[in-house]
Amino acid sequence: MIAVIAVNCAAFMAIASGVSLQGSAPPGRQCAQLPGRRATYGISLAVIGRSVAVQSGAANGQGASLVALVLLFLSYAISRATSGAPSRGITGLGPLGFFANALAGLLLVSHCAGDANAETTLSISQDLELWGRRTARVNVARAEAGTAALQRDLAIIDAAGRLAQVYADAEAAQRRAVLAEESLTLTIADARAALVLVEEGREPLLRGIQGESEAAAARASRDEAVAERDAAFARLTAVAMLAAPVTTIDASLLDLAPAATFAAPADAPTVRVAEAHRAAAERRIDVERIRSRPDINASVGVRRYEMEDATALTFGVSMPLPLFDRNRGNIDAAQADFRAADARLLGARQEAQADRAAARARLAASVSRVSAADAGVASAEEAYRLSRIGTEAGRISQLELRVTRTALISARTSAVDARLARVQAEIELARQDGRAPFQGAQ
Repeated sequence: MIAVIAVNCAAFMAIASGVSLQGSAPPGRQCAQLPGRRATYGISLAVIGRSVAVQSGAANGQGASLVALVLLFLSYAISRATSGAPSRGITGLGPLGFFANALAGLLLVSHCAGDANAETTLSISQDLELWGRRTARVNVARAEAGTAALQRDLAIIDAAGRLAQVYADAEAAQRRAVLAEESLTLTIADARAALVLVEEGREPLLRGIQGESEAAAARASRDEAVAERDAAFARLTAVAMLAAPVTTIDASLLDLAPAATFAAPADAPTVRVAEAHRAAAERRIDVERIRSRPDINASVGVRRYEMEDATALTFGVSMPLPLFDRNRGNIDAAQADFRAADARLLGARQEAQADRAAARARLAASVSRVSAADAGVASAEEAYRLSRIGTEAGRISQLELRVTRTALISARTSAVDARLARVQAEIELARQDGRAPFQGAQ
């Protein structure tokens, strides 16, 4: 501090001496300013570490003195301008004042370091959640949770239907492989019988060649059916996530008749999911509307003043004013999502109604088809048995035997296809009713 005062005094004496020797007016003003500046600096340094009241009084006094000094210089300039006094040049002592100020600033840098005048604040803020913000968010979260639960139920129903479909396909492939093996056995037996008749001269050689060709075709069909069965078993193992591969199916799903009556729910699972999406979209509109209102935030904290060695408790409330942002864009987007969800709900209801009616019709038709196919198998088996007897007795030709055998194979295949179609219709109806396939079946 002493060094700063010494530098300022030396600069003042040097400039004052130059002014007295040359009689220059501008440096004179500078000489007049120097004592005021130095007094201002001295007062500022003197009140460091004092109370806030002392510092405020010193600042007011400095301001008043500076105003008085400005008025003095202004009146002096006006008087010289009106009197016509000649202007004198600058003496060149101005740089001396600049260097003196710079040196004093460097000497005072060390006094600005440290935390003697620090203020430390620790505060906690909390959103007041006014206008029902929390309730709106909770409602949206609950709606989304309900939607997720319904989607989970629908996924379980779909998984059960897919597993039933794969199981039925594997069982149908196994039956087709058995039928192909039986068809090969019958074809070989008929071919051997035809060769015997050819050797006896009762049938032309063409019958024997046709029998061998049919036996070769039956072997190829058997091999294809076995390959399809193995592939279906592999798919069933993968879908069911079994550790050991499936090699045979004992429990039959194709022979299981669906429940005659089942109390269907008011709405299909897809409709319930669409309703949940619509409810969630409607509640999002409330959230966006509430966001357009001011979000009030309250805070409480403690502030430490190192200079006064005092601690204060602080309170605060902040409220942004949405003058130019009323959240209209988000509100319009939420309303558009709601309208889209409402349209999807209407479409889902129409589709569910049509799909349920179609599934019931297909199930009823498949049940009738199974009954007709079973009757056709019984008739075809009896016709083939009589044809074999007639052929062995020489009363029926090999051509008629071949026709009855083909009809028997076709009837058995149609019976398997009819049962598989019944399973598919039951799976689709169960999905529309929101239940597992064949639930309540006997």
